[in-house]
Amino acid sequence: MIDLFSGEYKGKKVLVTGDTGFKGSWLCIWLKELGADVYGYALPALTNQDNFVTAGLKNHIHHEDGDIRDKDKLLAYFSKVKPDMAFHLAAQPLVIESYANPHYNFETNLMGTVNFFEAVRSIDSVMVAINVTTDKCYQNNEWIWGYRENDPMGGDDPYSASKGCSELITHSYIKSFFSKQDTADVASGRAGNVIGGGDWAENRIIPDMMRSYGSGNAAVIRNPDSVRPWQFVLEPLFGYLKLGEKLIKEGKRFSGGWNFGPAAFENYSVGDVVNEVRKIIPAIKIDSPKANKKKHEAGLLKLDITKAVNLLGWKPKLNFEQTIQFTVEGYLSELNKENDIYKSRLEQIKKYCNV
Repeated sequence: MIDLFSGEYKGKKVLVTGDTGFKGSWLCIWLKELGADVYGYALPALTNQDNFVTAGLKNHIHHEDGDIRDKDKLLAYFSKVKPDMAFHLAAQPLVIESYANPHYNFETNLMGTVNFFEAVRSIDSVMVAINVTTDKCYQNNEWIWGYRENDPMGGDDPYSASKGCSELITHSYIKSFFSKQDTADVASGRAGNVIGGGDWAENRIIPDMMRSYGSGNAAVIRNPDSVRPWQFVLEPLFGYLKLGEKLIKEGKRFSGGWNFGPAAFENYSVGDVVNEVRKIIPAIKIDSPKANKKKHEAGLLKLDITKAVNLLGWKPKLNFEQTIQFTVEGYLSELNKENDIYKSRLEQIKKYCNV
């Protein structure tokens, strides 16, 4: 494992904002396995079910409680750590929550990005910085082909708009501050709908289904016909890590935005996900709200991953059925209270790498 990504992470100090979140916690586990000295900065985990808590991640990495909106505290932590690399995953990650609290959504996802890059350009040790955003950063025209990295940013709901803005901020910082050869090499990673064990956020399809499984109540399925680029969590993380490797080895040639999604023919709806999960756990009950109670969410969203496949040498390993299988296995491992969840996550990483 330590020789993956040309061994570029071995011995490096890597700072991850949002390490208490779903993707951030998985990324920290993988970085630690790659031999990195891992430092996290984030708000405390929301619940005792979160991956950061159940995996006991605080016992394996350095962690600092902090708000990404607190520029001074973030800069102080960067100054203390002096990281070689930094991944920015701290964010408000939910479409529905962005409607409930748009100010917090924009403040976190815009100024959090600005604060991250201000810290990066203030600390000379940082060689590579990657901002992790989302497929929802694109202006969604509901067309049938995938969005490419040079398509316009946009977003109708507050979450999507904030992520489009985060990408524009990244582009601005690259052009304004990180274009010279003696500056950090900066990129962004845009992933699809990421699923996997350890995600217990509200208003997400599989966490809602797993809560239903535990309680016996019906899971509410908001938009069963909506098509999303579904990915097991390790798929985009592999892409981010591959991107980091290329930035270390070849520099600014790999700056800019990169899509990480499923293969073009792997197009599945929310309803398909529900059906596939219920093949494994038939006892899960489902329900759907009335149409007039729904808030706007994109109906059709696909990513074009040609750039990452051809230039990074990255491609998705799992088909749709494997994606759901890996995901449900992760949740079921948590339901066995005797399991060592950190060890279980490592086993899934190794299993994924061997696919």
